Amino acid sequence: MKRYVAILGAALFSTAAGLAQAAPAAVVEGVQMPAWVERAGVGATRRLPIAPGMELRGGDEVRTGAGSRVHIKLAEGSLVKLGENASLRIIDIAADRGGLFKAALNVLEGAFRFTTDLLARERRREVSIRVATVTAGIRGTDLWGKSSVERQVICLIDGKIEVGAEGESPVIMDQPRQFYRRDKGQTQPVGFVDAVQLAQWARETEIEDGRGAARSGGKWRVTLARVETQSEALAVYDTLRTAGYAAEIFPTRAGEQRVYLVRISRLASKADAEALAAQLRGTAGVQEPRVSG
Repeated sequence: MKRYVAILGAALFSTAAGLAQAAPAAVVEGVQMPAWVERAGVGATRRLPIAPGMELRGGDEVRTGAGSRVHIKLAEGSLVKLGENASLRIIDIAADRGGLFKAALNVLEGAFRFTTDLLARERRREVSIRVATVTAGIRGTDLWGKSSVERQVICLIDGKIEVGAEGESPVIMDQPRQFYRRDKGQTQPVGFVDAVQLAQWARETEIEDGRGAARSGGKWRVTLARVETQSEALAVYDTLRTAGYAAEIFPTRAGEQRVYLVRISRLASKADAEALAAQLRGTAGVQEPRVSG
């Protein structure tokens, strides 16, 4: 009982604190689960499942699983997108540091995209994205990149960026579809990628409709378990959250009896809710998931 109350209390406290503070520097806009954030806590690092509306801060490391995507909205209007099996560390971020938005991001693994809408491009920002040993300075632009053990790629979609590896002179890229790459530690000449290849790359970081995505403002949910005891609910809840699914517990009544629903909310559409239900059926104690809007 105490643990369950603590879970609800922590959620309420977090919500109240968020309302009292200024707009956060970075917020999760959408997620195609499973995905987690690793966050340093008192005496240990916590691993939390990612959900729409979650605030991210300096020191957080965002991780995605197989088939997963995460979209993060920055306070100055840009959007950071991560593809599957990716890892992004937020080294530093501040919504307003002397009238300037500042962020330093480190893509440890996987595909990412940084994109800025037209209105946001006029705002003052100082953003750098590091991909392994390669750093790109952002000046209001749109770019895609990917990091692996042997290869790093940064492709300019629109705008202008300065890119360089440690110990080497940076290069300026200011033409659409220019791309910079390093293969096995060796920088290659800047080249151009064709539109077909760029479209294929871009799909790696897009949240797919009808594949179980949750978004801010999503109105659909999946009830994954309906049980009679808190211990049963917590067992399902813990298993799902450890696996990267942002489950929640909702106590209710069935006649005179109290029951506990374990569910995932804020799914973007009925198709997304049905896809997630099918994905989780038969796992983590989930037998007959129910979709509702």
